[in-house]
Amino acid sequence: MIDCGHFGETVTSRDQQWAKGRNRRQAFRAIAGFLAGSPLLRTQQDTFRDHSRVPALDELKTAFDFEPVAYAKLPRYNYDYTAYGTDGEFTLRRNRQAFDWVELIPNRASDAATIQTPAEILGTRMAFPILISPSAGHSMLHPDGELATYQGAIAASNTPLIVSNVSSFPFEKIAASGKGTLWFQLYPKLEPDDNREVLERVQAAGAKAVVVTIDQQADVHERALHDRHLVAGTPAARRAPARNRYRVAENRLFYHWPIFDQIRAMVKVPLLAKGVLTAEDARLCLEHGLDGIYVSNHGGRSLDYSPSTLEVLPEIVDAVGGRVPILFDSGVRRGADALKALALGANAVCLGRVPRWGLAAYGAPGVQRILEILQAELAGAMAYTGRPSLASINRTLVRADFP
Repeated sequence: MIDCGHFGETVTSRDQQWAKGRNRRQAFRAIAGFLAGSPLLRTQQDTFRDHSRVPALDELKTAFDFEPVAYAKLPRYNYDYTAYGTDGEFTLRRNRQAFDWVELIPNRASDAATIQTPAEILGTRMAFPILISPSAGHSMLHPDGELATYQGAIAASNTPLIVSNVSSFPFEKIAASGKGTLWFQLYPKLEPDDNREVLERVQAAGAKAVVVTIDQQADVHERALHDRHLVAGTPAARRAPARNRYRVAENRLFYHWPIFDQIRAMVKVPLLAKGVLTAEDARLCLEHGLDGIYVSNHGGRSLDYSPSTLEVLPEIVDAVGGRVPILFDSGVRRGADALKALALGANAVCLGRVPRWGLAAYGAPGVQRILEILQAELAGAMAYTGRPSLASINRTLVRADFP
């Protein structure tokens, strides 16, 4: 006979085990969680931020969409190096705010069915009046560094790349990796022979122009100070402090205008000065025979509380009077920003942080995509404002209300 009591006790025990065990839904949920953690699915996972999804490249519609992806993928110091400005970052913020103080005034009656964007700056032909600004250490953002930036620039209508004097790869190696257009940026050295050596090398490798930086990049950034406990040892922590009260590297304290008289004899391609913020300096550029002027405040990384570049652009344009082309950077994030700078007199704009976001987020395809987004935005803004060509862009296009 079956012991009903024993049978009942046994049934009750099994019921309890069943109640405490996993049901089918819970089992499937556990299996799904196991599979989600598989290395085979890491393409959908952000390496540095658990449980976040990295969007597909074609899901990003503006340059701003790339920055959070770059932030998610990069170690904190690597991201901060691209993001920060000097000291309290007033100028960094003002560079962006200035574009809000300029309105676009459309010309509704103009025929803008076909938009013409080609430009030529100092012998360099480009499909759009857009270049990539010089910036250091692209390998902090992607293993292929400037090699990937260059490939992305070539794919985006052969956008010219200005290679930094402190690039991750030698200029010659970057030049040999593609058939695009390269310029070179120089931090001048006190000894003329030191400048001659590097200038001869890059010109032999195909540099189409030389851009000499004349502003001082600060070595102190409060953002890095605030984040110092959020990361392990960083290059900033290992860098020896400047031995002067100005917190500027000693190898840049000698800058003076006669340096261009020395460099001019070494350069057979067009020569520009980068870091001009006043009409007075623009006139001095002309006096020293420079072929172009580059309006820049180092992306807010030089002197905090200096003016935004968009504010000072009109006075520099007036001082130059069309005698040499004017390049412009610092704060450009959209095609409409580029159009505003062109309307205020720039001949071309340069992008600094924007292609770095693209590189950090997706490598060379990211650089290509983010450049193409701004190119399309510029063409669209020209169409919406009734400006079918670069020649039709002038100050009647904008209404500025700078403080």
